[in-house]
Amino acid sequence: MTRFVDRGAVVAAGVGAGVAVTVGVSFLLIIPIDPVVWLLALPSGALIGYYANVRSGRQAGPLRRIVANGLVAATATALTSIVLMFAVKALFFAADDGYRDPGLGGRIECVTGADCVYRRYVEAQPRDLAAAGVIDTASFTRYYWDQHLRIAGLVAGLTLSGGLAGAISFAGRTRPSRAA
Repeated sequence: MTRFVDRGAVVAAGVGAGVAVTVGVSFLLIIPIDPVVWLLALPSGALIGYYANVRSGRQAGPLRRIVANGLVAATATALTSIVLMFAVKALFFAADDGYRDPGLGGRIECVTGADCVYRRYVEAQPRDLAAAGVIDTASFTRYYWDQHLRIAGLVAGLTLSGGLAGAISFAGRTRPSRAA
């Protein structure tokens, strides 16, 4: 045991990082469906929050230790998800060269990077961008990263909420109930 969390929670944090990498690679790179990452944040956090206490061999104990175990593991999971999300987004944002399948109209005329991403968005959602005040590549770049910062906050909040719920669920299952 460490001073604040059990050793098993530290191991579970590593498992949580692995879960985040698996989900992130699967749904950000292989099959790029970003909302699946958001949807899996809550159950991933819950599973890892519960698992942190199972891995710690907790049979009971102070609720604050059980919650701390779950939150440490969920924090590692959330941070890994966020770092991976930003790395993937930054890679595609910087490397977009305007390539598009010939069946969809061929290459977009643009400067590699933000300009190409901006032009893709303008084609796909011109009204949304206009409503957000996006008028050029610079305003688009701010809009794009602001959106991803909000999404990162959402993923972190869902993962940590799940971790807390998983830890509390574990505590409810293992802690002796008081007879009335």
